[in-house]
Amino acid sequence: MQTFDIIIIGSGGGTKLAMPAAQSGLRVALIENDAFGGTCLNRGCIPSKMLIYPAEVADLARHAARLGIRGLNDPRPDFAAIVRRISASVDKTSAENRAAHAQHPGITFLQGQAQFTGDHTIAINGTELRAEKIFIAAGSRPRIPDIPGLAGTPFMTSTEALRNTTPPRRLLILGGGYIAAELGYAYSALGTDVHLILRSHMLRHEDQEIADEFTRVFARRHTLHSGAAVARVDYRHGEFTVELQGADGSGMSLTAEALLVATGVVPNTDNIGLAHTAITLSPDGFINVDDHLRTTVPGVYALGDCIGRHLFRHTVNYEGEYLMRTAVLGRDDRPLDYGPVPHAVFAHPQIAGVGPTETELRAQGIDLLVGRARYADCTAGEARMLDHGLVKILIDRQTDRVLGAHIVGDEASNMLHLFIVLMKKSGTLADLLDMIFIHPALPEVARNAARDARRQRP
Repeated sequence: MQTFDIIIIGSGGGTKLAMPAAQSGLRVALIENDAFGGTCLNRGCIPSKMLIYPAEVADLARHAARLGIRGLNDPRPDFAAIVRRISASVDKTSAENRAAHAQHPGITFLQGQAQFTGDHTIAINGTELRAEKIFIAAGSRPRIPDIPGLAGTPFMTSTEALRNTTPPRRLLILGGGYIAAELGYAYSALGTDVHLILRSHMLRHEDQEIADEFTRVFARRHTLHSGAAVARVDYRHGEFTVELQGADGSGMSLTAEALLVATGVVPNTDNIGLAHTAITLSPDGFINVDDHLRTTVPGVYALGDCIGRHLFRHTVNYEGEYLMRTAVLGRDDRPLDYGPVPHAVFAHPQIAGVGPTETELRAQGIDLLVGRARYADCTAGEARMLDHGLVKILIDRQTDRVLGAHIVGDEASNMLHLFIVLMKKSGTLADLLDMIFIHPALPEVARNAARDARRQRP
């Protein structure tokens, strides 16, 4: 039995605890079953955005003629070279981070599958570890639907799609969430004919107006098969055949060289021995935690994807920093307050949002002012000759507070930060209007949306 001050399962969000805890003098065991750095670094946010950027450059070149720039309409991306560069960069960062942690005298790094043998004991590679404080940051993995014929075929998940060096002529994607949108856009902009198979519609968790505007533009380049259920998948002679069934009972077949399954994620909680503990799970397998990220076992905490609250790297970073202050150092005992949690979809057009949607707020009975402005109606939008893009602000009519903001269009993820800060400080419509916006910059669209809301006041 080896005893530590803290044990951390997972080197993604878990790294927000491991190094700071070791630097404070604690003995830390850090366990990782896969590549160091977790989902974000190895098979998520970082490689996907590194793939999307050259896709955006190719896209800009392809459409430069509308701005009067000729001769760029036939870009020829070297897909294999792009993917090899991204993979080499990611692997280098992963190896460097692993070495930095493994070489720290306060950290014992263990590669392998952690298995709880009791509430505070973990077995790994034939060794048993114990700590009074354990932090579970086990992450998640792609969910594979139970579709007849799918098992055993060489379909891709996001993991394989980000390492694939052979772009298919045609790609079928199961799913319409942010992973499907981002990877679908990247593959399409780099030369692949992309078809998305949707049970309902694209990005169904977004504000409906934002999702509609996104879909209007996205459907120009990608073929969307909406309201379709997958009845069967076959793979023969290097080609996938996907049998679809519509809501009206009609059927059709799609064929392609590649198939990407992007139908959500499941938590990595079924393979770490939680049955040997008193830790409880939700019906979907996520770890139950309270407002201090405490599990149902005293001294055991969980964070990140495996608790199912917010499946973002930026939120697990926030959770890790909170746990460092509270559970590790004991400097604070306040409940975790996430504040306004932002998100973004890095496709084209880009989406970003913070706070509830209009539908969610109206369901709560809140009397809303809704301010809207289109990119095309501001100078920066006109300069870019944009025919799409929308900023939507949701304001409580009684208190004047900004409750939500949703954007679709160029630089949405950057533009949103104006609203994140405003909402974090309980800002109002009056606050948003009482500031100077740079002219002519895209955030003037946000100002115009605020002015639209003000015009609706009696």
